Amino acid sequence: MKKEQKQEVIDLLKEKFSQYTNFYITDTESLTVSQVTALRRTCFDKNVEMKVAKNTLIRKALESLDSEKYAGVYDSLHNVTALMFSESPKDPAVIITSFRKEGNTERPSLKAAFLDGEIFVGDDQLATLTKIKTKNEMIAEVIGLLMSPIQRVIGALENKPENVTAKAEAPAAEAPAQEEAAKSEEAPAQPEEPKAEGEAPEA
Repeated sequence: MKKEQKQEVIDLLKEKFSQYTNFYITDTESLTVSQVTALRRTCFDKNVEMKVAKNTLIRKALESLDSEKYAGVYDSLHNVTALMFSESPKDPAVIITSFRKEGNTERPSLKAAFLDGEIFVGDDQLATLTKIKTKNEMIAEVIGLLMSPIQRVIGALENKPENVTAKAEAPAAEAPAQEEAAKSEEAPAQPEEPKAEGEAPEA
């Protein structure tokens, strides 16, 4: 590969490393051409970009961007390397796991993953990475927690028995009658007219 061609690859990699905050460094050694093609197709379907490049060019691209920031992945740049770039921190892990299971193979294996500044090294981290929650999943959980009390109140109101409403209205209707009865009980009795002295009793 000529110097100009190498620089083109480095520039392309720099663009991808700048574009994505999540990328996986995988080992695709021993995979056949047809297997690599199938893996690329799966990545494409899941909106994951897969790039195969030489380790020296990958390292130069990372060092030219921020040598210290990516220092933790340099030791993982060996053997055949395929990079997976993704907006989702866990999609590449899910792809790798499924691909290995369906193809009954140990490749691709995970060498390292850089997820929004955090670095995971080793294939034994794969299971953990498949369980990472995406931003949308976390937002959905928060919304669900916020909506839960509201839904319970709405549900309680919707399931309120009709007889409860009827009972609540009954006292309101009976109130005027009760007030009238109370007034009649409280009114003083009219005194009898006194009889005149000496008036003869009626026969």
